[in-house]
Amino acid sequence: MSEIPYLSIVVPAYNEALRLPPTLEKLAEFCRDLGRSYEVLVIVERSTDGTLEIAARFAAQQAHFQAVDNLVQRGKGCAVRSGMLRARGEYVFYMDVDLSVALAAVPEFLARFESAPRADVLLGNRQHAMSRITRRQTWLRRTMGQTFNRILKACGLASLHDTQCGFKAFRREAARDIFSRQTIDGFAFDVEVLLLAERLGYKIADLPVEWINSPESKVRILHDSLAMLRDALRVRRVVAKALQDSGEEL
Repeated sequence: MSEIPYLSIVVPAYNEALRLPPTLEKLAEFCRDLGRSYEVLVIVERSTDGTLEIAARFAAQQAHFQAVDNLVQRGKGCAVRSGMLRARGEYVFYMDVDLSVALAAVPEFLARFESAPRADVLLGNRQHAMSRITRRQTWLRRTMGQTFNRILKACGLASLHDTQCGFKAFRREAARDIFSRQTIDGFAFDVEVLLLAERLGYKIADLPVEWINSPESKVRILHDSLAMLRDALRVRRVVAKALQDSGEEL
């Protein structure tokens, strides 16, 4: 086994034949310039457009990239969990394939980890006063997000901030501890992750980001909204069971 990399980046991908190639090029250039050891894990859910083959061809030319066939198509939560449990870096990020959050945020988050030893989990927060929104979501998607946040508030989960920003970072130990208990496969998995982090006593902080909306989002308005609502309503029970099964105090 080679030495532990300084940085791991996990990118879930499902039917991303168009968006993945430029993202891989940007990641490779960024990581080369970072000047630290790294690994990039592209976790491909069962796709029909050649996404796995694209990722595998790129990884074959890049020593620190891995294309991982996740074998199933169960949802973003499943793909992210697979990647986070495979990752070996001291600091582990997951981010969306469209790179909606600029890669310039990575060194900013790493600097925060190194300057704040007690910080275990760092979240990109699009609502932060210092965040820059380069391209906003459509009115419908903004309304969906606001409604979802109101549901979280009604469920007593308001402290979780911008749960759906697809840019989060963890110290390795926190990532293993949290994702070994995480079970939700759909888009509401972020809520479960952050609630687990809170209940396990990890220190969480949110940071501003530069964010640009991708018009090619994979979120299906009706189907995924209903699934997120269902999962948000049951997330407390899911987390309580996960902690009980592992013998943790609730």
